[in-house]
Amino acid sequence: MKNTKQYIISDSFSIKETLKQMDIALANTLFIIKNGILTGSVSSGDIRRALLKEINLTDPVSTIMNASPVYVNEVFEWDIVKQLFIDKKISAIPILNHSRQLIEVILRKDIFEEKDDIHPQINLPVVIMAGGLGSRLDPLTRVIPKALIPIDDKPIIEIIMDEFHKYGMKDFTISLHHKSKMIKAYFQEHESNYHISFIKELTPLGTAGGLKSLQNKIKTPFFVSNCDILVKTDYSDIAASHEKGHYSLTMIASMQHHIIPYGICKLNKNGSLKNIDEKPEYDFLVNTGMYVLNPEVLEYIPENKMFHMTDLIDTLKQNGHNIGVYPVSEKSWIDIGQWEKYRESIHQMNSLLKDPV
Repeated sequence: MKNTKQYIISDSFSIKETLKQMDIALANTLFIIKNGILTGSVSSGDIRRALLKEINLTDPVSTIMNASPVYVNEVFEWDIVKQLFIDKKISAIPILNHSRQLIEVILRKDIFEEKDDIHPQINLPVVIMAGGLGSRLDPLTRVIPKALIPIDDKPIIEIIMDEFHKYGMKDFTISLHHKSKMIKAYFQEHESNYHISFIKELTPLGTAGGLKSLQNKIKTPFFVSNCDILVKTDYSDIAASHEKGHYSLTMIASMQHHIIPYGICKLNKNGSLKNIDEKPEYDFLVNTGMYVLNPEVLEYIPENKMFHMTDLIDTLKQNGHNIGVYPVSEKSWIDIGQWEKYRESIHQMNSLLKDPV
């Protein structure tokens, strides 16, 4: 029997505390126990919907929990459990005794090998923006483009592509500028089941400018990702949320929790001290660098001009388009674009890739 404590929370937990525990446990689902009895479950999807409804993160988790979670009794058949994971699209199932006390948790990864796990197949095009200088990783990127920076035995761009492929996506366009020949050479020398095409930016066009060349070529919604980040979540659910919300563009955002390790001085208008806020905590939704776009938004990108994704978002908003936000947890997003983050991400990436969504 595994240690189930990390998957259990009290009904007195706040939503914020629950989100932290999910990151600690690397779990998408936790179970609420009151007086030793299972009373509900909460998933990352429940928290995501709460964030979008602007529910206060200090509210108790009981306000958003599922009061009728899927479970099995002590005597069960593994085939039934496997089918429950597939039919219910859940990541964990508790085992209860006759008194509804939780005695163990079965995780999806306990049932499926990563290669055998069944993800909904959506087969949308993917664009990876790999033309940047990678200045945050200087001097490494003077020698090697950031897209080819290795995590163990693979470059980050290939790890990104592999993650998309789990959801049926194999049509990739890579936008190039800095050290473009090295990136092309890598894919020419390595056999792949992916269909890969390239956009060559003669001058740097920012995080969105290179997408202009795809206008009238892409007919469906498509993903865009920076080449130095990985988001580990359900890509099919992102696509469904984008479609359901009738969004022109959806930004994938990571919930970040920060503690200022000092007392923050607040002043009166005359400059005297009003009070000190000791080690305040803040929560933010941070842009990860991954998006879903509808093809019609490409008409708003100017030709051969520096144009960032933030410029495109502002332009779309000014023209009455709906912009969606899809929140993911803090540890679902890895950014290797800084030296210290690169070192941290090697361990984090290995841990995250071993835990299927």
